[in-house]
Amino acid sequence: MSNYYKTKTIRTYVSDGTGAPKVQTKTVTIGGPGGSSIGFTPSSDFGDFGNFGSRGFDDFGGQFKIDFGDSFGGKGFGFDIGNKGGSRPSGGGSRSYVIGGGDADPGRRTGGSTIKVVAPPTDPDPQPKLAGRPTRVLKKNPFVGLKFQNPDEIRAQCLREGILFEDPEFPCVDSSIFFSRSPPRPFEWKRPHEICDNPQWISQGASRFDVRQGELGDCWLLAAVASLTCNPKLFENVVDSRQTFTENYCGLFKFKFWHQGEWQEVVVDDRLPTYRNQLVFMHSTEKNEFWSALLEKAYAKLMGSYESLKGGSTSEAMEDFTGGVTEMFDLQKAPPNLLNIMLKANERGSLMGCSIDADPGRVEAELANGLIMGHAYSVTSVVLADIKTARVKGQIPLVRVRNPWGNGSEWKGAWSDGSREWSLLTEDEKQEHGITFSDDGEFWMSFQDFTANFQKLEICNLGPDSLDEEDLSNKKKWECFKEHGAWIKRVNAGGCRNYLDTFWTNPQFRMTLTDVDDDDNDDMCTAIVAVLQKDRRKKRKEGLDLLTIGFVIYKLEDPNCGPLDMKFFKYNPSVAKSPTFINMREICGRFKLPPGSYAIVPSTFEPHYEGEFLIRIFTEKANVSGEIDEQTSLDDDVYVTPERFPQRAAAAKNAPKQKYERTEPTDQERAQADALKQSFKRIAGEDMEIDAYELQEVLNTVFTKEFPFPGFGVDTCRSMVAMHDGDLSGKLGYDEFKDLWEDLRRWKGVFKEFDKDKSGNLSSYELRNALNHVGFHISNRTFKSLVMRYSNKNGQIDFGDFIMCTIRLKTMLTSFRGHDPQNTGFAPYDIDSFIQTTMYS
Repeated sequence: MSNYYKTKTIRTYVSDGTGAPKVQTKTVTIGGPGGSSIGFTPSSDFGDFGNFGSRGFDDFGGQFKIDFGDSFGGKGFGFDIGNKGGSRPSGGGSRSYVIGGGDADPGRRTGGSTIKVVAPPTDPDPQPKLAGRPTRVLKKNPFVGLKFQNPDEIRAQCLREGILFEDPEFPCVDSSIFFSRSPPRPFEWKRPHEICDNPQWISQGASRFDVRQGELGDCWLLAAVASLTCNPKLFENVVDSRQTFTENYCGLFKFKFWHQGEWQEVVVDDRLPTYRNQLVFMHSTEKNEFWSALLEKAYAKLMGSYESLKGGSTSEAMEDFTGGVTEMFDLQKAPPNLLNIMLKANERGSLMGCSIDADPGRVEAELANGLIMGHAYSVTSVVLADIKTARVKGQIPLVRVRNPWGNGSEWKGAWSDGSREWSLLTEDEKQEHGITFSDDGEFWMSFQDFTANFQKLEICNLGPDSLDEEDLSNKKKWECFKEHGAWIKRVNAGGCRNYLDTFWTNPQFRMTLTDVDDDDNDDMCTAIVAVLQKDRRKKRKEGLDLLTIGFVIYKLEDPNCGPLDMKFFKYNPSVAKSPTFINMREICGRFKLPPGSYAIVPSTFEPHYEGEFLIRIFTEKANVSGEIDEQTSLDDDVYVTPERFPQRAAAAKNAPKQKYERTEPTDQERAQADALKQSFKRIAGEDMEIDAYELQEVLNTVFTKEFPFPGFGVDTCRSMVAMHDGDLSGKLGYDEFKDLWEDLRRWKGVFKEFDKDKSGNLSSYELRNALNHVGFHISNRTFKSLVMRYSNKNGQIDFGDFIMCTIRLKTMLTSFRGHDPQNTGFAPYDIDSFIQTTMYS
């Protein structure tokens, strides 16, 4: 790397898309003080730049770095050139680029070289962000620091300083236990060595009998934890068994959960709520074993508080322990092959839970048969037991179920503990299936009694391939797509198909199925769709609970179409839908569909409910999935007029009919134009130019008579001038005024067309269609920013704001196109041009 110092005059051609480019001349100095340098470190030898091979940059590799010195704030750029992209330098540059290279990731081609802008990694977030502006995430999400807690770094610091870890993200205060009330009695937070003499992390191996419920109504969580202990590999992934209270102990323990699409490591300190030196919530049977109590604490931290764990579905925790997909079965309408499904799920290590619907008048009411209503149970085994007696021979399907209370509240019917049916099995058969009897909350039932007495079964499959019903030796690799999304009020919270006027605004996702399943004789493709609503437990303290959600699937005739409008949903029936709309964390459905492209529309049941979600799509063969969107752009043909572009107008006239048609002015509009011309001449004076204040007078004499609004403000008129003011004169000539009038006439007509109730306002849900009708194509991200900027709190946009929106859109898009003549989607701006473009619009 060598120091480099040079002064050079640079000519920059700038155009805002409305006139001839202007030339700006600047003298710049590259290098100089502050350690500025420019250099190239090759990965292969070459004498000089004349020795480049025929393939340009691909013939060699190396690192090329420019540092601009103190006058540029120490900023710089780093490049990897050729040699398969090399490795990105880690200098002070704010951007890295990969140029050339045989296997470099595909990017934009410029002069035979590949350029790839490497952006910093970002967290999955459906909400678009504005670069360079602070967000409220730190205020809105008090757990934002959780993902940055590195257990190794924390442990090293604690050991170095000789202190025990106290978790600042989940402090030992009453609000970490209850958010809606004060504790019923004074709880004391204690560490395990303060509770007993010889605390153990796991005593004699983890078992489903270790888990006992405390005073918290989270039996659904305990049922999932009990099932987790039955699969050692899964258990080890969630609960690291190597942790101890002796070696390198610092009061810190870690767990791993699948959290809304990503695996998240969660650390906690080992202070636990106690009363009279006894653990208050989940605990192990052995008084000196603490893995289960700390697992519950880590899960409570992830969800916001202990109280956030009250009430739920076992499938939630089962998915968070495995990252799997849960299928729900109504046992009153069980499929004929349910036994086979359960046997295979058991053999594959899938987690299962079951329950009986609650009695609205009683909490966890006990039935005469010993089962508890509104209570979550674990299914810990499903077997075919051999019956061998002098008179009977065959197999009977048995299901082992566990009550997380871990006491004598068990099934009292056939095959219960000590019942006479067990005499039909030999002692060897009982030993093979681990059949024992004690008042531990675990019991056996026949499959027939199981389906007759329980009402809901949840099976969490350990990955999409376990959903296949083929033999275990013939598992298939499933393809998975996932994307984060959000329903945003005023933007895309459209509700279900019952609300046709807004349903079409919901997020839409394209799914393309190409190849049929290998074993399908009907030429069909299997697809599993799951929609999970995010962070609802954490938001209970804000008074929010689970939304009622579902999804609908539609066949697409055009696989490359943009977002579907209301007309599509009005005239096209769905081909599949979620089993129901329900207020559960996740809704999942399995479908058989012919090859083709489909639109999946997840929604809340009623419109205007906000929430974030994760959508997952599983298919047996590779699928092309993604959000249905369009690139923000301006349709040129809308702005073609014979007076301005005679050749393009003639070509457009002979071309196929465009989606957006230019209407001929009405007699009223012609009269208005003549009156405006006379008014313009009267106000403009001899120079035949008007400024924003004069333009305001001209336009408001017309538009206040047509629309119930106070007239265009001076800021709007300044933006109108800026849209056609390429030379920064601050004025419009008559020809420019005519172009502006043509735009206003068209925009006015579209506003009236979409203002169905003649209120003088557009709904924010209709803004996108209105803009489309005047040639603007708007991406989902841009659309959200437009709604936030130009609609009121009720989601209404008046005529003045609509005109301001269209003016600035056209100004920004034409300016961007002037900086991006090749239509690459990227435009280089220096700081002054950027500020001119954004501020003078």
